[in-house]
Amino acid sequence: MTDARHRDTGDAPGDRPRAIRAALPLGDRVFQGTALGIGLLVLAITGGIALFLGLQAIPTLQRYGLRFFTQVEWQPELDQLGVAAVLVGTITVALVAIAVSFPLSLLTALYISEYAPPRIKAVLVSLVDLMAAVPSIVYGIWGLLFLQPHAIYVARWFHQNLGFIPIFGVDTDPDAAAWAQSRYTSSSFIAGIVVAMMVIPIACAVMREVFSQAPQGEREAALALGATRWGMIRSVVLPFGRGGIIGGTMLGLGRALGETIAVILIISPVFEIKWSILQVGANTTSALIAGRFGEANPAQLSALLAAGLILFLITLLVNTVAAIVVNRSRSGASTEI
Repeated sequence: MTDARHRDTGDAPGDRPRAIRAALPLGDRVFQGTALGIGLLVLAITGGIALFLGLQAIPTLQRYGLRFFTQVEWQPELDQLGVAAVLVGTITVALVAIAVSFPLSLLTALYISEYAPPRIKAVLVSLVDLMAAVPSIVYGIWGLLFLQPHAIYVARWFHQNLGFIPIFGVDTDPDAAAWAQSRYTSSSFIAGIVVAMMVIPIACAVMREVFSQAPQGEREAALALGATRWGMIRSVVLPFGRGGIIGGTMLGLGRALGETIAVILIISPVFEIKWSILQVGANTTSALIAGRFGEANPAQLSALLAAGLILFLITLLVNTVAAIVVNRSRSGASTEI
């Protein structure tokens, strides 16, 4: 019967396709099942957190409605609870952190991947990675005791030279003989610089990894055509790593949005929307939760968890978009070469 089938198809016995076993070996099936289980567990934990926060936030959202998102004051004794001020403060501190960390991360990643000798490269990679392991409370103490006394002079300089821009305005005279140093302390500007130190390792690692994947053939082609090292980086590495630059920055933004301990050590909490990043007083969602959680009654606890739900959704959205951008950059889909 087999010979008849071969006569019908015209194939010689040696041309028969090799039988492929559909079933995976036991080891592969165990690994596949374990990976699938862990992935589902991560999704279940993330979904469980969102479900828990959502259920806890229902009483607050039913009581205050949209006022919870638009009201500035947080005065439980007057039954006035709103997260407008802390949401603005959260975004302000995060944007300052990104503005400070982006150029430092980009230049550090370029130097490590393109210019550093092998020995220095290994040391720099270790040092930058080590920055991610430093506890946030250490950064907070460093920012409070070391950075702040010096940063107020930088803040004053911004006020003197760029004070006509609202975000650099401070309610004091910067040119006074005895200028008010206290007006420049505990601000979003100083908290953002400290958070930037925690963002740099994440953003730098992503950018460095993407830069290292730039096609070697196109690097050599650019150099062979007479391009300088910087010309090759500008025409090959940076376009190829554009997705990594954007994704790494957004991952850093997700990290900055949720920072708590370092921020709460530095800022002076106020519940008002402040457009000036240099002036004393600010607040963030995570700092609000950490500062009020211990003394909250059940109604206030529900409000704090509702604020946590908003922060969770914002962070999840930012990190998801960043992961998509980074994954696309790894495949080279974003390059225009």
